[in-house]
Amino acid sequence: MPNRQAEACATLVALIAALGAEPPFYRDKANLLHYLDAGGRSHRVKSAGDFAKRRAHILTNMQQVMGPLPDLGKLSLDVRVEEEKREASYTIRKLTYAAEPGDRVPAYLLIPHERRGRVAAVICLHQTTRIGKAEPAGMGPKANLHYAKELAERGYVTLAPDYPNFGDYKVDPYALGYVSATMKGIHNHRRAVDVLESLPEVDPNRIGAIGHSLGGHNSLFLAVFETRIRAVVTSCGFNSFYKYYGGKLAGWSHKGYMPRITEIYGGSPERMPFDFTEVLGVIAPRPVFINAPQGDSNFELSGVVDCVRAAAPVYEQVYGTAGRLVVEHPAAGHDFPGDVRENAYRFFDRWLNGR
Repeated sequence: MPNRQAEACATLVALIAALGAEPPFYRDKANLLHYLDAGGRSHRVKSAGDFAKRRAHILTNMQQVMGPLPDLGKLSLDVRVEEEKREASYTIRKLTYAAEPGDRVPAYLLIPHERRGRVAAVICLHQTTRIGKAEPAGMGPKANLHYAKELAERGYVTLAPDYPNFGDYKVDPYALGYVSATMKGIHNHRRAVDVLESLPEVDPNRIGAIGHSLGGHNSLFLAVFETRIRAVVTSCGFNSFYKYYGGKLAGWSHKGYMPRITEIYGGSPERMPFDFTEVLGVIAPRPVFINAPQGDSNFELSGVVDCVRAAAPVYEQVYGTAGRLVVEHPAAGHDFPGDVRENAYRFFDRWLNGR
């Protein structure tokens, strides 16, 4: 296991272990500038050290719903290239990598031809689409979602894996011991970070994540549990649970996501241990770019605004990094328009390439 990966895992495990078995329940998930002690008393967050306590509570409460975060362990990635094709500005490889014993994740790897030394890389997570990874890799009809291809054309190494039971990937996360497909996805995507780190073309200190819809929230979930992700772009990926279809969470609780939302928490936003206000805030101070269209029927706009409003004080007051939380509201539906994608790519240029 690389030293940076081991350090990141050790920090995360230490934060979670320090909490004990029963993390506190926060009724007000929009106020991130306080934390609760073991006696349930509220304390104001005055420093990054204080917020680390709230962050640990959020991570633990997310796992109450998603299931425990697996240890990445020392299993060989055993990357196997199945096909390779040279395009005009990049080479695309269809491959699989080992996520855990007996389970291999299919993915497309795009490597730009023109490079100077090691370059930045981006994990590209697909939306809910039958073709899975093929869409961001440029093979589907929706050109607005070809972000792995477009980023490769800009000089980034990109890796687009399949989410469980999309594309070429057939797996039963529950038979493998998971309590959610969401946590299986997080584990697989963390292994995707390992794949990128293993490549001689990639600078391991400059890895980002991008996704639309299903991939939009999965890019956030990955960043929450994987500190090696240095910048995130999320498109049409979230709003507060209270405003997700009027607080009806059935769309989040089927077997493709987190069944415990219904099984344990009754599909109630009030009973949920976490919300996207916290998901967004806990990524701070790392940069996050949000595409939240005005006409998105999946993730109603005011619920996104609520989350940004809740997370902003963490960036501004705790870390002094207000410019790292960026949101755009194009006049569009559930889509990732070209001008917004261009701004998202420039966002990566700034935070992963220092341009």
